[in-house]
Amino acid sequence: MSRVRDLVVSGAVVLVSKLAPRPRPPRERVVPPGEPSPRAELLAIGLLGLGSVCSLAFIAAYALDRLGGQTQLMGLALGLAFVAFGTAGIVIARHLVVTEELSEDYGPEEHPEEQETIAALVEDSSSRLTRKRLFKLSLFGAGATLGAALLAPLASLGPVLDLDRFVASPWRRGTRLVGEDGRPLRAADIEERTFYTAFPEGADREAMAASLVVVRLPPGSLNLPPANTGYDAGGIVAYSKICTHAGCAISLYRTPLYAPADPAPALVCPCHYSTFDPATGGTVTFGPAGRKLPMLPVFVDGRGELRARGTFDDPVGPSWWGVRSRDARPRAPQ
Repeated sequence: MSRVRDLVVSGAVVLVSKLAPRPRPPRERVVPPGEPSPRAELLAIGLLGLGSVCSLAFIAAYALDRLGGQTQLMGLALGLAFVAFGTAGIVIARHLVVTEELSEDYGPEEHPEEQETIAALVEDSSSRLTRKRLFKLSLFGAGATLGAALLAPLASLGPVLDLDRFVASPWRRGTRLVGEDGRPLRAADIEERTFYTAFPEGADREAMAASLVVVRLPPGSLNLPPANTGYDAGGIVAYSKICTHAGCAISLYRTPLYAPADPAPALVCPCHYSTFDPATGGTVTFGPAGRKLPMLPVFVDGRGELRARGTFDDPVGPSWWGVRSRDARPRAPQ
């Protein structure tokens, strides 16, 4: 134990000695020190801070897409950020950097002494700063916030911040399915080879997860995965009407005329022809869609009307990374 303790103590001493600042030997200055300018320093730091705040305001305006005049606010914030950073650069160049012209013939080749002189020249030029640490933090913050503001539009490639509309669902157990005319859908009225559109009774039809496609298939043709066992109601299946590729509405239903020679029944998106098999849980059989259609479990109540048994088995909407990375199933309202 004593040997281990000695090794630990020795290692700590070596580490502290390596991290501790070493005193620098005095050297002759290359550039004479300039007069300190506290006002210019504070002005430059303030301008850098203002530019950082404007950059963050650009990100906030971009993320809050419900703001009125969002484009104008974004342009104003980014414009002010560039003006503040540019003005800070002018103040630094004119008042905080010591300038002196030194003329000397170039030597035939480089020498380490000359490189050290250049390094000393750069250090001496900034030696008039009395708030070096604060100034460095301001420069770092300005660069970081401006970089973040310039990279923020990359979020337009897919939802990153506001995912509630993709994971929230108006469907819950007992919600009745109604047609486009607002009347409840009866199981006896759902015919094979026919495409039906349905909505949750009393909910907002414009919500992402509201609209459904309902079709009836022969019960013997169903081949649902184990996770979707019991999702159908005597061959009646319901799926989200929003295509998982680009968010278009599923509005085509392909049914075979000369089975078994023709392809099996399929739900088709008219935008890019993504094709989904309703008999296998909405799996993709053709097209660019990256995942299956979300399936809604349904059942027939005592009055013969269709009702939801719960919510979807998958998030509704385009297959963005932010949506697919969600572990939880879509949330039903409480």
